[in-house]
Amino acid sequence: MTREEWTPGADPLVGVLEGDVDLPTGGVADLEAAVAEAGGDLVVEPIEQLLAREPAVLVAVGEGGVLEAVRSGTGVSVLPVEAGEGVRSVPGDRVSAALRGVLAGKATCRELPTLDVDLDGDDLGPALFDVSLVTDEPARISEYSVRGRTRAVACFRADGVVVATPAGSHGYAGAAGGPLLSPDIDGVAVVPIGPFVTQTRHWVLPDGEVRLSVERDHDPIALCVDDRRVRAVDCDSSITITAGRRFPTLVTDESVPYFGGPTSC
Repeated sequence: MTREEWTPGADPLVGVLEGDVDLPTGGVADLEAAVAEAGGDLVVEPIEQLLAREPAVLVAVGEGGVLEAVRSGTGVSVLPVEAGEGVRSVPGDRVSAALRGVLAGKATCRELPTLDVDLDGDDLGPALFDVSLVTDEPARISEYSVRGRTRAVACFRADGVVVATPAGSHGYAGAAGGPLLSPDIDGVAVVPIGPFVTQTRHWVLPDGEVRLSVERDHDPIALCVDDRRVRAVDCDSSITITAGRRFPTLVTDESVPYFGGPTSC
């Protein structure tokens, strides 16, 4: 994760991406007041219209808002709101204070790694959090293999497997027993989901290239990229996961700590 100081420029245009979480009552009005104090304008629109206006910053609400920004491919810095610890997001009741800090030049830009996902030659877009293979029917075991760039890593029977970025290690991979990755490493966590053997290991691998394949399937298996089920896969499918572009986020004094402690680090 790279970091640098960030400044908004004069007369900033701020865009708001409304996602899967609601701002507190009066939240948009409070944001408008904060932006007006800085001599700028606030716009709440779909992402295509927002990006056409060339905003100085995007306020992305909820995990859904953040992922919409990721999938757009924008290079505009994003202030995440109510989107979890992994992206150092701001609580909803602190967003206007955080935006005031951003527009006063008191924010830090921290770039988060994403993953490019290729299925049999098809580009399936970036993942900010994780990429997973899971059986469509719960608690149905299949067999999966994992390879790094130069060598085989493991083959195991499980309900599925998830490959998570440091940001994503707080989510599905963590719930499956995987480690929390430091945001300062260029790596991914690879975690079996519901393994047949309870002592199955987890792995931390370089994010240069990870390959997943299905060695044996008794039921349909889905490839999921972040929160989307994108394609069914079978034993002839090859999934290649590589390091993608960096996603710029803004961190302020109001942002939650990465590891969930009482103070930011």
